[in-house]
Amino acid sequence: MTTRRVSVVLAATLAGAALAGGALASAQVTDGSDEGPVLLSADTLTYDRESGVVTATGNVELASGDRILRADAVSYDEQRDLVAARGDIAILEPSGDVLFAEYVELSDGLRNGFVSEIRVLMTDGSRLAANSASRADGNRTDMSKAVFSPCRSCPDRPNRPPLWQIKAHRVTHDRSARRMDYRDAFLEVFGIPVAYTPFFSHPDPTVERRSGFLAPTYGSSSELGAKVQVPYYFDLAPHRDATLAPLYTSEEGALLAGEYRERTHAGRLQVQGSVTHVDERGENNARTGNKETRGHIETTGAFHIDDTWRWGFTAKRSTDDTYLRRHEISDEDTLVSNAFMEGFRGRTYASANAYAFQGLRQEDDPGETPLVLPELDYNFVGRPGPLGQRWGLDANVLGLSRSGGADSRRLSLGLDWRLPHTSASGQVYNLLASVRGDLYHIDDIPDPSGPGDSPDELKGRLLPRLALQWRYPFIRSRGDVSQIVEPSVDVVAAPSGGNPDEIPNEDSRSFEFDDSNLFSVNRFPGLDRWEGGHRMNYGLKVGAYGARGGYATALIGQSLRARADRTFAEKTGIENRRSDYVGRVDISPNRLLDYTHRLRLDRDRLSIRRNEIGLTFGPRAIRADVGYVSLDRESTADELRDREEIRLAGRARITDYWSVTAATRRDLSGDGDTISWGFGATYLDECIELGLRLDRSFIEDRDVRPFTNFSVRIRLKHLG
Repeated sequence: MTTRRVSVVLAATLAGAALAGGALASAQVTDGSDEGPVLLSADTLTYDRESGVVTATGNVELASGDRILRADAVSYDEQRDLVAARGDIAILEPSGDVLFAEYVELSDGLRNGFVSEIRVLMTDGSRLAANSASRADGNRTDMSKAVFSPCRSCPDRPNRPPLWQIKAHRVTHDRSARRMDYRDAFLEVFGIPVAYTPFFSHPDPTVERRSGFLAPTYGSSSELGAKVQVPYYFDLAPHRDATLAPLYTSEEGALLAGEYRERTHAGRLQVQGSVTHVDERGENNARTGNKETRGHIETTGAFHIDDTWRWGFTAKRSTDDTYLRRHEISDEDTLVSNAFMEGFRGRTYASANAYAFQGLRQEDDPGETPLVLPELDYNFVGRPGPLGQRWGLDANVLGLSRSGGADSRRLSLGLDWRLPHTSASGQVYNLLASVRGDLYHIDDIPDPSGPGDSPDELKGRLLPRLALQWRYPFIRSRGDVSQIVEPSVDVVAAPSGGNPDEIPNEDSRSFEFDDSNLFSVNRFPGLDRWEGGHRMNYGLKVGAYGARGGYATALIGQSLRARADRTFAEKTGIENRRSDYVGRVDISPNRLLDYTHRLRLDRDRLSIRRNEIGLTFGPRAIRADVGYVSLDRESTADELRDREEIRLAGRARITDYWSVTAATRRDLSGDGDTISWGFGATYLDECIELGLRLDRSFIEDRDVRPFTNFSVRIRLKHLG
């Protein structure tokens, strides 16, 4: 007998006690590769030559490849090729799982055998316990009277049942298939059985995705009635999957929704949609007695052709105007479909686009909805010259057609030249010279003087412009704070006009004068409208920046024109010779507060004509968001109206597991009606996710009525 701690390599070439290790050393792993010698370490080691049994006691450790066994005592029977371990047994599997037991019999390189009173701690923290277990092929483990749960035990009450667990008469863990099968299984919540199934299966914790049912969503809606949605996920390939999500409602019947996703070496594709066959409803939401099929589809894709070019598309269509809102799928009021191709090379960019629109508002006229085909863009920026000067070229081709309205085609070509300069005193200059030519062909324009349309017309314009931009930043540092004062002045020279009535306004209908375009040489977002006339834009920016990231900035400015420009609609704030004052304030002293205030002041009375406030405050655990907007009509399109609205939202983490959210929108113009409100609560821990949601909408549109929606979603870890 040896009484000192020893470390022995059991190999076939050794004699005596090492002979027992010779059999173990020849063990093969499941893939047929050679595991190499078995390493044995213990406080005491004995060998009985007559029986061929090696016995190790005291801090015993056996290592076979990536599998390690620790126990109080281990014996190896050479004749039966059997390892028996007793007392505080722990087996570390190559997968990372740890098995605990009181008695173990193993063979074949510790891969197969029998275990009593087994407990398994899986790599993700899930736990499995059974009265006994047997393993075959180093891969399949059969357990009797087993319990599985991913929930952690309460430290203060370790004997308390977990939040949920599955008890089964028999459980089989197939490691190669990465699946756990249950027979005669009960689902228990807080130790109380709530469901039974004769057979049940789910992926083991090593699986990231696999076909099967996902967490269902239950709910109730004042318009759709009681509803339940049970998605099924299809794992089609490592780069491809699909989800089928039927929705059952008590008032509208069944709705079938689904999604398909795929990634290729060149790009990605996603398709989603829904369809239902329901009672037809009239304008007043009354059933007509007929049936109709309603649905929608949305697909997106983007693919690389080579290092320069890529192409893609987005297609959105609905069978009718109100389907998406009535079935609570989306609140979009316009669906935009687009196909594109674009290329990037050096300083050059080129693109081709096509657009189709589907208006979902009651006043939308399909005959007036345009089809854009094509829209071609080309942009080139030259290399900087010796003085930093740079040339640029912009070209655009646009074709726009309507089935019941005016059609137009546009060719635009622009050249610009820029010369930046910074003086020795720190003054920053930028000289800009540009010229643009537009050629339009317009037909089917309604004739205001009589019935019918005016004849086709070809119209052109030449638009030159010269601008000088100047700013002079003054910077001072005091302690941890840097201060900046920066006056800015832009002088723009351009001929007045440039917007004849014969040229339609298709891409510049919406306009807003604010701090973001105070110093823009052309404030219109598109090419159909041109900002002409001599003018000067001036403003002052001040700011303070802390060393730890806090800051506060403010900007105020105005635009002066040589003559009024009626191209801008009334109340836009820039239609007269003197514009309104525009300003912005941003304050963020730390992570607890972000404040933004944008405003426009009347040029004469300094009254507020546009007011927008955004405020976010609070620590990460309790965060609140306030938004307020008040503005006069600010567009060249007459259909847009004044607006005043407030938005409140917040989220709070109540405990380590519970969090709540709330939000509301309220229209402050007119009678001051609430637009919508919502409340949500979420519980999330290592084994369960519970989501509760209550929403109320007050919007009415044909068969869309104000509704209240309540939903519940429960997800048990590993079970979908």
